[in-house]
Amino acid sequence: MKVGILAGGKGSRLAEETVIKPKPMVDIGGKPIIWHIMMQYAYYGFNDFVIALGYKGEVLKKYILDFASFDGNLKVDFRSGEIISNGGFRPDWTVELIETGLETMTGGRIKRLAPFLGDETFMLTWGDGVSDINLRDLLAFHKSHGKLATLTAVRPPARYGHLEFDGDRVADFNEKPQIGEGWINGAFFVMEPGIFDYIEGDDTQWEREPLEQLAADGQLMAYKHGSFWQCMDTLREKHILETLYESGNAPWVTWE
Repeated sequence: MKVGILAGGKGSRLAEETVIKPKPMVDIGGKPIIWHIMMQYAYYGFNDFVIALGYKGEVLKKYILDFASFDGNLKVDFRSGEIISNGGFRPDWTVELIETGLETMTGGRIKRLAPFLGDETFMLTWGDGVSDINLRDLLAFHKSHGKLATLTAVRPPARYGHLEFDGDRVADFNEKPQIGEGWINGAFFVMEPGIFDYIEGDDTQWEREPLEQLAADGQLMAYKHGSFWQCMDTLREKHILETLYESGNAPWVTWE
């Protein structure tokens, strides 16, 4: 089963980092966040990736090309031009890097991946969020209902510490990781090829007409994930993920 990853956005709210690279290439613990996402999918046995490129796609291409060389030993024979790499981490992955346009909207990027995702069930996510979701359970849920699309519903992380008062005294301060109510679209989709019919073209925003129409047609189901989920839209959110990773207790790191 193939996994599509949207990695073409400009990441304007993370401009301090994304002025020189696409948001999926922003590091968490010395590795791009897209590496963390791919590692999680691979942990559950999903190793075939199709990545939608746009803004500064050449940076991601270079990273993928250099991945094996930089992770292990490298031998270069200058006389023959032969390059041999060995040792290091060798994941059993295939990665297709697809140019989907600089200004293409999310729905358009998904539709441009259609020829590469094939005529079977596929997974899809954004290149800027991590979770401890069990992807096998997500797939089983999708297969159980027979609809065209499943999204993962998550509880949004709290942006600020939660305060409880006794008069004017702070009785409790809790930097809650998630609020107690409300669900949002956390991506981590499983979908059938029929969803491409809901996308008109490059100017279509996936989160608007396609998802709205799928819901209206009774073809959109939600897999409720109440555990860890975090996107990386701002420097504050990058710091949250960095802190968790450096603590050695990052919830999304299922592969170690």
